[in-house]
Amino acid sequence: MTCARRHATPPRRRAWAVLLLAALPFAVPAQDASHDEPAQDQDDDAVVRQRPQGKPLDYPLPDIDPTRVLPPQAAVRRESLPVPDRWRIMDSLGGERRWWDPYNPNVLKGDRPFEPFKRWGEDWFLVLTGVSDTLVEARRLPTPVGAQSSERPGSLDVFGQGRQSTFNQNLIVAAAVIKGNTTFKPPDYEIRAALALNYNRSESREVRVLRLDPGDGRIRIDQHVGLQELFFDKHLRNVSDRYDFDSLRIGVQPFISDFRGFVLQDNAFGVRVFGTRDNNRWQYNVAWLRRMEKDTNSGLNEAGVALRRDDTLAFNLYRQDFPVLGHTTQLTVMHNENREGGRVLRNSNGFQERPAILGDGRGRDYRVTYLGLSGDGHFGRWNLSSSLYAALGRDQRHPLAQRENRIEAFFGAAELSRDFDWFRVRGTAIAASGDDNPFDGRATGFDAILENPQVAGADTSFWIRQAVPLVGGGGVALSGRNGLLPSLRSSKELGQSNFVNPGLTLFGLGADVDVSPQVRVVGNLAKLDFVNTSSLSVLRGQGAISRDIGVDLSAGVQYRPHMSQNVVFNASAAALFPGKGFRQLYADDGTQYSLLLNLVLTY
Repeated sequence: MTCARRHATPPRRRAWAVLLLAALPFAVPAQDASHDEPAQDQDDDAVVRQRPQGKPLDYPLPDIDPTRVLPPQAAVRRESLPVPDRWRIMDSLGGERRWWDPYNPNVLKGDRPFEPFKRWGEDWFLVLTGVSDTLVEARRLPTPVGAQSSERPGSLDVFGQGRQSTFNQNLIVAAAVIKGNTTFKPPDYEIRAALALNYNRSESREVRVLRLDPGDGRIRIDQHVGLQELFFDKHLRNVSDRYDFDSLRIGVQPFISDFRGFVLQDNAFGVRVFGTRDNNRWQYNVAWLRRMEKDTNSGLNEAGVALRRDDTLAFNLYRQDFPVLGHTTQLTVMHNENREGGRVLRNSNGFQERPAILGDGRGRDYRVTYLGLSGDGHFGRWNLSSSLYAALGRDQRHPLAQRENRIEAFFGAAELSRDFDWFRVRGTAIAASGDDNPFDGRATGFDAILENPQVAGADTSFWIRQAVPLVGGGGVALSGRNGLLPSLRSSKELGQSNFVNPGLTLFGLGADVDVSPQVRVVGNLAKLDFVNTSSLSVLRGQGAISRDIGVDLSAGVQYRPHMSQNVVFNASAAALFPGKGFRQLYADDGTQYSLLLNLVLTY
């Protein structure tokens, strides 16, 4: 009884089912000659209530392939007139087209095929780019007094007057010729060239700061033309209907090791194979790169000299939406081999770059492998950007230890932030291992290949933006310009990596405030410390040095009058309030500072 009641249909529910079948157009099946009861003997209600005979009606759904789009039916009336190609749809948008206008459809920035290239076939584009980057900067840095310098009062000791100023103008002109349908699939071919024209003027309060020869005075004016890009890109194949692909790029090209540029960001000569898989969820890079010599004062590539004997083999693998939706995880393996121990290089200002004037000053070769795991994205409403690196390798003969060193160094960085409507708050933690004994045969101070870190307010931070010389410790800098690590190398552009250094920890707080769509205000506060100061004590020949570097405080404002990147004005101020360790190194209780004005125009 219980089972029968469980499977029986309730009368009320059965009545509703019958009424629903009566309302459907297919509820009454066509009568068949095999039916025993003639239709004329049944009234309408009886026909509706009759249970269908034979097999139940079946309405299977057709197979749907989401990768295919069915063509429009011929019977469907078109809502628009056909055009020879989709690029001519732009002609219907109206408006006056001017070659110098970057805000509207423009053939010079690749919005439609370039007519003079039609002799080569369809879908050839020309993309022109122009960037003007103007910088005015004033700063106060620890500054040494040259051996021959005695012309200014108050400059007769080791440290002189530290006020300096710089005007720097870069004009970048780039052109790309592209073959392919650039809207939704990789281009078939791309040829790109980019030149950077630089003019700079610097002034200091002491001689032998800007040039080795004291007779050159305290003002330096220089100019340079750098070859920043010159490559050929070939689309090798598509590997899926969603345009997952493999491509090959040969020539001078940009490359970045991770999301924030902690280990390598450079425009180097190389060969790179790259592509995507699984509907762009997987992305990869395999590259061989050879570094180019840099101009001393502009940092741009030197095109007319031999390439450096500094090679990097790099492999990057990205996985989107891992481990959660909205976060990308990256695996990095890079092997850097430097064979410049037998060459001496002096920069254009007369100072020696390789080998660095450190320890016995002898040349060296080294090889090091970087193993990295990085991430960038968000977990819910929390944004996270992180990197972990291990540097493992051999230094043939370090000039400070005067023996072979085994490289074992580590680096970690994380920036956690959250958006609250119109402002974002950030917290940053960075740790780079330091060397605790320069003579034990183990180099445990982390250093990069060519860093350009975008973290902790890099554009405004005093510590990251300024190059602080290690006065009285040889011809090396405590930290390089646009660099985070206190690596004790001659310069990050021309020098060699150095894994015997004091290391660094940084803990910071920051905020980005969008006052309006055009105006953003940024602020950053960071506490800086060395990890171990043994290498500094040896170089300076003094006793124990405190690990306290000090507090870096910076603020800036960005103004974009057109709410785009075509016109961007930046102004910032930064100060380093010295800690005990900084004062012991430089015998200076004064605040170090920098003031910056920057205008970027982009076409």
